[in-house]
Amino acid sequence: MAQALPKQVTFDEFIEWLPENSEVRYELHDGVIIQMPKPTGKHSNVTGFLIEELVLTIIQMGKRGIWTIPRESIVKPTNEKSGYEPDIIVLDQDAISSEPRWERESIIENATSIKLIVEVVSTNWRDDYHKKLADYEEMGIPEYWIVDYAALGGRAFVGNPKEPTIFIYQLVEGEFQVSQFRQGDSLISPIFPDLNLTADQIFQVGR
Repeated sequence: MAQALPKQVTFDEFIEWLPENSEVRYELHDGVIIQMPKPTGKHSNVTGFLIEELVLTIIQMGKRGIWTIPRESIVKPTNEKSGYEPDIIVLDQDAISSEPRWERESIIENATSIKLIVEVVSTNWRDDYHKKLADYEEMGIPEYWIVDYAALGGRAFVGNPKEPTIFIYQLVEGEFQVSQFRQGDSLISPIFPDLNLTADQIFQVGR
């Protein structure tokens, strides 16, 4: 379970506070510093598998060296009170030159720098489905995946009985439109039209 640290802080105070080389991940949620849950082995396997598939697709699309997946980054939403470290983020190197804090602090402020954000669901699933979804939409992120390989989310999202589900949100006229993918489905990604990946492949990695 994510743990909150006391005291409201600004985004800049959060960045200044962040410990270097920490094995613990922290995010800022509405002014509160949150210690994120340590990823399980299955969570890490799913994240690693998706990175490999996305890198292969980036190469196939001729975007190698243009679209990249950094090891670490912090996304600053427009509300100025939060800061997120996505499980996976695909950045456009051509747009990063306009990011004033990228070179020094690995901070992304502009949606134009981002092609895709992926969150692999953990015990703090409400953050992915509610808080981050709303902030990424407001920020103008073009595509956002919620990968709920273990069906941890609420029944309103993954059904009753719960089923592992992958949600792909596409920004259309400033609002997210969602497609759901479950057992037997092939993923359809507007940003990655050459993606050759099924939901079953992802779920198998997470078993």
